[in-house]
Amino acid sequence: MTVLPDDGLPLAAEFPDATHEQWQRLVAGVLRKSGKEVSGDEAEDALSTALEDGLLTRPLYTAREAAPDPGFPGFAPFVRGARAEGNTTGGWDVRQRHTTADNSAVLTDLENGVTSLWLVVGDGGIPVESLDTALEGVLLDLAPVALDAGSSVEPAARELLRLYDERGVAKEAARGTLGADPLGHEARTGEELALPGVTALARLCAEEYPGLRALTVDALPYHEAGGSAAQELGCSLATGVAYLRALTEAGLSIEQACAQLEFRYAATADQFLTIAKLRAARRLWARVAEVCGAPGAGAQVQHAVSSPVMMSRRDPWVNMLRTTVATLAAGVGGADSVTVLPFDDSLGLPDAFARRIARNTSTILVEESHLARVIDPAGGSWYVERLTDELAHAGWEFFQWIEGLGGQAAVLRSGRLPEELAATWADRSARLAKRREPITGVSEFPHLAERPVERRPAPERPSGGLPRVRRDEAYEELRARSDAHLAATGSRPRVFLAAIGPAAAHTARTTFAANLFQAGGIEPVTEGSFADSGATEVCLCSSDALYGEQAAAVAEELRSAGASQVFLAGRPGQYPGVDSYVFAGCDAVAVLSATLDRMGVS
Repeated sequence: MTVLPDDGLPLAAEFPDATHEQWQRLVAGVLRKSGKEVSGDEAEDALSTALEDGLLTRPLYTAREAAPDPGFPGFAPFVRGARAEGNTTGGWDVRQRHTTADNSAVLTDLENGVTSLWLVVGDGGIPVESLDTALEGVLLDLAPVALDAGSSVEPAARELLRLYDERGVAKEAARGTLGADPLGHEARTGEELALPGVTALARLCAEEYPGLRALTVDALPYHEAGGSAAQELGCSLATGVAYLRALTEAGLSIEQACAQLEFRYAATADQFLTIAKLRAARRLWARVAEVCGAPGAGAQVQHAVSSPVMMSRRDPWVNMLRTTVATLAAGVGGADSVTVLPFDDSLGLPDAFARRIARNTSTILVEESHLARVIDPAGGSWYVERLTDELAHAGWEFFQWIEGLGGQAAVLRSGRLPEELAATWADRSARLAKRREPITGVSEFPHLAERPVERRPAPERPSGGLPRVRRDEAYEELRARSDAHLAATGSRPRVFLAAIGPAAAHTARTTFAANLFQAGGIEPVTEGSFADSGATEVCLCSSDALYGEQAAAVAEELRSAGASQVFLAGRPGQYPGVDSYVFAGCDAVAVLSATLDRMGVS
């Protein structure tokens, strides 16, 4: 009988184990064929991907990638979930967001798969006095309500509690959160809110409403300001700790204080980073509770929201794909509640179709894909466990930085936190500009002829604090310039793509150049002659070999025909008559902005 070894990569009993070093040597051999002379270790580094926060994704993970024991679901450090049963009993809580007192939309959501409501109340949302209208016909003992009321949190909370009493809902049957988040509101608006009223609500919930939480630790303001995953985690920890201090000073025990908090995180289309972030967040909060002397109270309650930053305004249909991946990641990551923002959320008030698709995203993943049947399905993956550990350390380090400067309120008011978030966003913006982080439908595969999706304006969101950024903002500015030119002149700015040689030689670069220029709202012309194109600028497209033979002559001919600027699609070289180059990794935003400037498109 053959006994298989406990380690290595056994392919079959009669073959010896393949070692990590053998794999590295084979990778190095492949890279040498492409012109890269590297050793084994260097080969693995060459295939690694740098992430934010100094993290690195390796091309291969094995049992050698050590990570701390994640424990069991429902037990400290809660990496594998806050509850022993996870979401297996009925899937995660499907929580839909509403900003208007549209009772019909609320009831339609609840009748078709939504299990709780997230109501924005006060400035930028439902007036407090209209809360009764929004919740008319809602069975408040069955549908939990999460308020998001900013500076109106006390009157909104009192109104919700009044509705519970008026409709005969027993205090122990009330479920949800009153949504008090003074530091989150300050991050959004720059307006400071006093804590005494919030602590009074927490005492009321702790003493009379066991199913209600008073406070929300909302990390979305930091994510929407351009923060990284570790910065989002660090800010949420610092905010949570600030609330624990306030609540315990008001007389609550540490266990009672922990039970009053719900944490809200962004879920992005980077599925593994989202999974790791939610797992790391639970581990970090468990550590906070342990240090506070209540390790059993460290089960973090999580509400995941599909990222507003990743939502595009052009070709918004692609947002359905982004939110599906984000929802999958939130579910696999163990979120207790998940909100899928409608695909048209960035355009205004979502229509009925968009709300339907949003709620059905969770329904399909739970009921048809059975994503909730397994607790922590990513657990045990060497990659996910390692990424969780590394992200937890990065988040803890940022949390310690905040605490070292006096806490969350201090870093917000000093300007240090906004500076850190802005620096992170500047680095990411550079990757977006160079299309290292592609945006489908915006920086990649844009469609200039597509009719814009129009929606009714949504209530204006509170502002005045941290900025709200979007991945598409630089390209959106370019496209808006093109739209204004189209409205004023009847045509878009154009560039002529001069293909040199047979289709096999120029098709790849013609496609590349057309894609790039359309990202800036510049219409590529590939048919006919330059003289008939209506363009003043031209881009040469061919192979390197034909560039060497014909680029200079073609450029001179086009200049004679009136071309004011000659691009070449390819790496920079010495080609007479060529003004600039477009290539993979070039700063597309800078190239496109300068092109529109030369064309007089303001």
